[in-house]
Amino acid sequence: MPVFVFDIETIPDVELGRRIYDLGDLSDKQVGYVMQAKRREESGTEFLSYEQQRVVAISVALRTRDTFKVWSLGDQNASEAEIIQRFYDGIDKFTPDLVSWNGGGFDLPVLHYRALRHGIVAPRYWESGEEDQSFRFNNYLNRYHSRHLDLMDVLSSFQGRARVSLQAAATLLGLPGKLGMSGDKVWDAYLDGQLEVIRNYCETDVLNTFLIYLRFELMRGRLMRDEYHAEVARVREVLAAQAKPHFQEFLAAWGPPPDVISQGPCT
Repeated sequence: MPVFVFDIETIPDVELGRRIYDLGDLSDKQVGYVMQAKRREESGTEFLSYEQQRVVAISVALRTRDTFKVWSLGDQNASEAEIIQRFYDGIDKFTPDLVSWNGGGFDLPVLHYRALRHGIVAPRYWESGEEDQSFRFNNYLNRYHSRHLDLMDVLSSFQGRARVSLQAAATLLGLPGKLGMSGDKVWDAYLDGQLEVIRNYCETDVLNTFLIYLRFELMRGRLMRDEYHAEVARVREVLAAQAKPHFQEFLAAWGPPPDVISQGPCT
């Protein structure tokens, strides 16, 4: 079964903000900050409600029987509608198992609202057994089904107080983590024209999540130890073969493979 590990990055939907708050000719930067200020007044946090977040990047790590690759959907000029449609088209094509970190709590609900906004068609994703009986008891929509594995939810036993951040989990496993970027910096980076930086950051989040997923597969017995090490080695090989600075930075921060270091068999 193909596996899609995915992550999204978002910014304020300033077009929607202008309509909601009647902000007229204010600049995008000003509108975004007004939206955040209004949200802070309402809820005590600048974290915008899901429908007000525009998707600017979706990154995927795809593992099939023969391949592993990491990339961001569409090119830098792709519209939000295009990259979201590409995400759902991938599900239609591969019917993969989805893997995320907090995807059930953030990424997928945002994608639902934004797909609704753009009239995106995604029949395979929304299948729940009416057309395909195999989806009746295992689909993408039910929280406790396995077609979408939200690692944060599962590892915390679905207990809010037991959840940890992706950064914390990556650090626990000796993985590179955020490498100087974080979600709260995305809006400013976007305003500075750094969409490539945002896409690269999204890809490294996907890499961290995929490597945590491999360890989880080892823990629950779906990978034998030698298979686990082979999968990790494949990731290293794929990254090393690509002359992308953010992949090389990730490798450098990750450090040497386990046969070169002394701390345990799974680092």
